[in-house]
Amino acid sequence: MKVAIAGAGKVGKSIARELAGIGHDVLLIDRDAVLVEKSRIEGVDIVKADACEMASLDLVGLEHCQVVVAATGDDKVNLVVSLLAKTEYGVPRVVARVNHPKNEWLFDEMWGVDVAVSTPRLLSALVEEAVAVGDLVRLLTFRQSKTNLVEMTLPHDSHVIGMAAGDVEWPVDTALVAILREDRVISVTRDDPLEVGDELLFVATEEQEKALSDLLH
Repeated sequence: MKVAIAGAGKVGKSIARELAGIGHDVLLIDRDAVLVEKSRIEGVDIVKADACEMASLDLVGLEHCQVVVAATGDDKVNLVVSLLAKTEYGVPRVVARVNHPKNEWLFDEMWGVDVAVSTPRLLSALVEEAVAVGDLVRLLTFRQSKTNLVEMTLPHDSHVIGMAAGDVEWPVDTALVAILREDRVISVTRDDPLEVGDELLFVATEEQEKALSDLLH
């Protein structure tokens, strides 16, 4: 998969290194010559260019990318990169970094964003996930499908304890995708029993989150 990353700061470089390490074709773009010079990563092509200018994006062949990641430290730049990638170059998947939570509402399909990643919100969700039992925690939002990745650790008094996953009448537009039990990741089948302390991962629409929470309680 060919991936273009706008922003050669710490976040952009970390993403580039990880993706290149698992075999993806990665292009890192930044207009700062100093950052470009310091960002030499094995297996990653690095280009000094302005990702907000179509001439630069034409030059790097953005239309051939399957994914674009807008990972700069400037929300305005990330929005412009996302919009150009989606509307002008038809990139199938656009992921954008949200630096300031107050701007999160802007990062939607109107600006070409398929997945918005807000570091403060993600950290808050992970902290909540680590300490909360019996509360539904939203971990990630998928903008394109208007669904969320949510998690709940089953409390001892949950109505579904002891039931098989296939016997639970889950709300519509809700899918149980995995059970995390101790050090195991369980790919769910109809016969898998639900136990106290299980971390259940769901993909669900926002409208069904309350129904899901009520059911699990």
